[in-house]
Amino acid sequence: MVAYRKLGYRVVAVSRSIEESDDPEVFTIQADLSRKGEGVRVVHETLARFGRIDTLVNNAGIFVAKPFTDYNDEDYDAVTGINLRGFFDISRGAVAAMVEQGGGHVVSVSTTLVDHALTQVPSALASLTKGGLNAVTKSLAVEYASRNVRVNTVSLGVIRTPMHAPETHEFLAALHPVGRLGEIDEVVDAILYLENNRFVTGEVLHVDGGQSAGH
Repeated sequence: MVAYRKLGYRVVAVSRSIEESDDPEVFTIQADLSRKGEGVRVVHETLARFGRIDTLVNNAGIFVAKPFTDYNDEDYDAVTGINLRGFFDISRGAVAAMVEQGGGHVVSVSTTLVDHALTQVPSALASLTKGGLNAVTKSLAVEYASRNVRVNTVSLGVIRTPMHAPETHEFLAALHPVGRLGEIDEVVDAILYLENNRFVTGEVLHVDGGQSAGH
């Protein structure tokens, strides 16, 4: 959000739990994108506030790691609800707005586990859902290229965030050939590269310390 504000963008921030911003150019919306209709509502409120959508960053996601046969229906509903329905509802409305206004850019966040599975991290539901995002990135990029709408994805390794307890960092760092965790600013740099290079579309850009190349 900060990076886009520095570029002069007005920003809409969406979360299940979010406070209002003091910045008049930042509009916050409380929404659970796994619920039917919430993505549509977010698009409508955004257009009502700012009148257009130039870039959509699909960074909502959920990760549940466990052996495939241990997953239950609740896991499936939770993961597909966020990773697929959330993407589908909000992207459909945003792309429609972009086509009407003459162009735009969609960036989604995926995982490098789609390309390089690890025995240490069983995560079939992540591969099932995020693999779908990788595939639809290319499909939508081709479908909407002639209408000046670009579609890209960043595919991440493990990034240092509060989601990962400090005691797990050594293990997680070892999953990457470079031997460390990724940093949030490195993800931001990748997204801004995709934002600024108008000749790039249909790209799944790996930001994963070499994990997708092998280990």
